[in-house]
Amino acid sequence: MAGYKDDIVLEITPQVLLKAYACGLFPMAESADDPGLFWLEPEKRGILPLDAFYLPKRLRRTIRQDVFEIRISTDFQGVVDGCSHPMPGREKTWINREIRRLYSELFEMGHCHTVEAWQDGELVGGLYGVSLNGVFFGESMFTFRTDASKVCLAHLVARLIAGGYSLLDTQFVTDHLSKFGTLEIPQEDYNMRLSDALQQESDFYRFASNASGQDILDILD
Repeated sequence: MAGYKDDIVLEITPQVLLKAYACGLFPMAESADDPGLFWLEPEKRGILPLDAFYLPKRLRRTIRQDVFEIRISTDFQGVVDGCSHPMPGREKTWINREIRRLYSELFEMGHCHTVEAWQDGELVGGLYGVSLNGVFFGESMFTFRTDASKVCLAHLVARLIAGGYSLLDTQFVTDHLSKFGTLEIPQEDYNMRLSDALQQESDFYRFASNASGQDILDILD
């Protein structure tokens, strides 16, 4: 894995961040308390093929029953707060103040989106990521209720398919993501897919924001 430390002598702008994504780079921080960022360009990249998304039967049932109310890009700060919360296997977060600033600005520009799971008026799961032409760069997800983030992932994949995207970048392959068909591919292969996807037009909001679980399954099937 290649990493490039940035000393933040000059402030990183959202425009610089988008150019970095287009070149195959993404930022991280050592910890929430670290004021700086470093760039990553992994030799192996995680992607979730949109045409090979695997949906377990139990999760399919949960989606069909609309156990969660799914909202799109209504509470960015709430999702980031959730993603920063300690979870089993993730006791510390890398989301620092600089990450919050940059992605908040991308959200205001329309390049960052959230998929949120709500239950009884409470945000209980979600994910966020960056949209650039035909690519969606997944950043982080969280869940406070069983299957909440998984349902959000299914809604995301359906939305990307409906919106004309061709690449869902997960950055890395985790045990959680591998259950849905995530693959690890060489950097050279990733860069070719990225280049092709950046030539495409997409619309994150082409699919209705109030889509039901059955609407999602109709696309995924």
